[in-house]
Amino acid sequence: MSFGSILPDDSTFADFKNQCLSTSNNWQSKYDNHAIQVWMETPKDKGNSTGPKVHKIKCKITIKDVSAATMYDVIHDSKYRATWDPNMKESFDIARVTDYADVGYYSWRCPKPIKSRDVVTLRSWQVTDDEYIIVNFSVKHPDYPPKSGLVRAVSILTGYYVKPTGPNSCIFIYLSQADPKGSLPKWLVNKASQAMAPRVLKCVHEAGQKYSKWKEANSPDHKPWLYPEQCSLPKMNPAQLALQRGDSLENVDESAMQDEGSWTPDEKKKCTDHHQ
Repeated sequence: MSFGSILPDDSTFADFKNQCLSTSNNWQSKYDNHAIQVWMETPKDKGNSTGPKVHKIKCKITIKDVSAATMYDVIHDSKYRATWDPNMKESFDIARVTDYADVGYYSWRCPKPIKSRDVVTLRSWQVTDDEYIIVNFSVKHPDYPPKSGLVRAVSILTGYYVKPTGPNSCIFIYLSQADPKGSLPKWLVNKASQAMAPRVLKCVHEAGQKYSKWKEANSPDHKPWLYPEQCSLPKMNPAQLALQRGDSLENVDESAMQDEGSWTPDEKKKCTDHHQ
């Protein structure tokens, strides 16, 4: 990302792609059932209590029955997401920044006593002949400060890399480093991410399988992420946005979640089944 603008540049997309395709020893396998793989990146400051709260997670699914173009549309289509994302509380696009970047809001449910979370992110995308890349990170928007009753989380860098392997097949990679804020313990955040990732990939794959039929009945020609002239969002100057840093947000007390030893197996399973 250039220092002169909050918008990602070509190097941001290139670095994100390299991370998605990396096979270095920094990535430890956490799940592998052939079609789906999950890795966690070993933090360079492992053992440092002041280090990042969550590790970087990378998930890959090999899809044999949905095209890369369709999976790309699924990720972009916010109206469709409301039909398949069971954790979503609210999601909407706020403004258009460029033809290939927008600002959006997303909130999701967490099981009690964990408070629900939300994020405001700048999302940018880049398409070439043989790959699709979407990246987002948290920003401060003057009209969307943290809400009462929700914990404002931080996406440090999150995104998708989609590459066709045939006319109706692709590889789909999700990579994310996000701080849920609050006072959730690291063990819960990282364990929940590992447990949830395969389920999310399966859910997105199923959404891809059903998308074409749904889109036929829901503005089939309306795809502003492909055709910028269709976008009706208000235009926003990127200078009005600022990077959202985690240390500037209040840590909401969730101290009841801190002691892993006090949790029963059923309680742990409940949180790792539902936490996002």
